[in-house]
Amino acid sequence: MSERYDIKVDLHVHSVASGHAYSTVEECARAAAERGLEAFAVSDHGPAMPGSGTVYHFWNLRVLPRRWHGVVVLRSAEANILDTEGRLDLPDEVLEKLDVVHAGLHPYTGYEGEGVEGNTAALLAALSHPLVDVIVHPDNPSYPVDMERLAEAAAREGKALEVNNSSFVYTRKGSEDNCLRMAALVKGMGGLLAVGSDAHVATFAGEFSRAVEILREIGIAPQSVINYSIERLEDFLASRGKRLNLE
Repeated sequence: MSERYDIKVDLHVHSVASGHAYSTVEECARAAAERGLEAFAVSDHGPAMPGSGTVYHFWNLRVLPRRWHGVVVLRSAEANILDTEGRLDLPDEVLEKLDVVHAGLHPYTGYEGEGVEGNTAALLAALSHPLVDVIVHPDNPSYPVDMERLAEAAAREGKALEVNNSSFVYTRKGSEDNCLRMAALVKGMGGLLAVGSDAHVATFAGEFSRAVEILREIGIAPQSVINYSIERLEDFLASRGKRLNLE
């Protein structure tokens, strides 16, 4: 595979506001600049996660500078899916102010795991939410899903499923086989992927090495990755009826 995966935007970076991450937003911006990123998203966990920021934290992301250390700072959230109806832990009036909205299943947030059918229903319902752009780490073996149904729905909705680099290194061990199958399904259906570091320490912002190996192994075209560049991200958001205002 000869494709060059020089991904310039990290959509999944956590700050101390997540409660279990260890760097400030400025430290993340500095690390992103040192790695040569064009942009990164402050995507802290929603308030259902123990120790995370309140709703006010996400509402007030507007005070962050749009560029810090020469890198675009995107306002985002990793919303927690609370039930099989796809209910999220942040209100629409906050989500609609964000640049990118992620949603996913996490332990200790009220969702106990409902087996393949329930987990699939939860992700499909969240995927249908008009403000959700990306489903994070859907390959998590702790929450098994019907991946074919999920990939088909994501392609139909024009939304992205995430290849999460941290899943293969620090967390959610055992995700790789699920991720390979997910990526192959997305490719076959002409769908979209997002690639995230899921950095909880600034120095890992923009770390995509294992995720990129998976893209190469499956043969995903770089343009199928919504955060390949800031321009690609802008195109993706425009397709969703969103405008990335960097003023």
